[in-house]
Amino acid sequence: MSNISQKNINDSDYSEILSAAISQIQNARTFIAKQISSSATSVYWNLGKLLFEKQLEEGYGSGVVKQLSVDLKNEFPDMGLSPRNLWNMKRFYERYYMADSKLLQSVAVLPWGHNLLLLDKIESLSAIEFYANEIVEKGWSRDLLLNAIKMDTYSRAESQLKTNNFRSTLPELSAEYANEVFKSTYNLGFLGITEPVKELELEGRIIAKIRAFVLELGKGFSFIGNQYRLEYNNKEYFVDMLFYHRGLQSLVAIELKIGSFKAEYVGKMNLYLSLLDKLEKGENENPSIGIILCADKDHLDVEIALQDINKPIGVAEYQLLLPKDELQALVLNEINIANAAADNHKK
Repeated sequence: MSNISQKNINDSDYSEILSAAISQIQNARTFIAKQISSSATSVYWNLGKLLFEKQLEEGYGSGVVKQLSVDLKNEFPDMGLSPRNLWNMKRFYERYYMADSKLLQSVAVLPWGHNLLLLDKIESLSAIEFYANEIVEKGWSRDLLLNAIKMDTYSRAESQLKTNNFRSTLPELSAEYANEVFKSTYNLGFLGITEPVKELELEGRIIAKIRAFVLELGKGFSFIGNQYRLEYNNKEYFVDMLFYHRGLQSLVAIELKIGSFKAEYVGKMNLYLSLLDKLEKGENENPSIGIILCADKDHLDVEIALQDINKPIGVAEYQLLLPKDELQALVLNEINIANAAADNHKK
């Protein structure tokens, strides 16, 4: 830090510069990756359209597609133009050619492997749009997408109530935006946890994979620190994790709880937010927001606990990776379904 101090830049200012630089590089890489995926998908779309319009079907059209694959691979050996992939392109076109432009834009930027997984696993177009948006926002790998589908994340997101007091504590537009930013459930499957852990261990694992956690939170978050120290009236307080959201222009405090939600967590978070607003909030920034992240919550318990609180607080659940025996059961179930489908096809 010696060179930094010569420029009269303190550690906090440098951390902000570093965070902004990392964000710029990541955004540029994401943009380039999207352009590449979009271009490839456009080619696959047009090839699928060609096969569709020529009314080629598996069976009588197999010979044509097989020969087409051979000739195209001679011209373009690095494009993955196998007969199976050509038929997948036709499936891709058939699934979406009558869909609205919003859905088309969502799937156009996805890697081809992600699109194939959605084609194989999801029938509902609204569910496909949900997963496509999640992939783009959070940078899900194909494995994380599969895990989200197995956990039926779409249905959970559709059915869950918002457990926060944003509408009563924030201006109307800010409250609407905050409700879009924060979710009722967060998937922490990337931590690979299959056995009970303590809160500090959970926090430590999240910090070790902070980039994955920030992606799960969504766009606009910058990590400031964990066990963030606040001092007031000769007393010390420590926030589990502190973030800043550029769109909301608010500090965001996250408290991790291993067990179920308890009403006393709200009082503690309310105190932290008061201290953050008093000690850390910038003059032009909006009020700090608190998120209590726990293993389980009851909507009515949360509602009564937040009833007379004047600081914006939300309560969310987290989901960890399924235990090994449940994962094995899911895999066996998939194998059985595949075998049954193969037997029916032979009949």
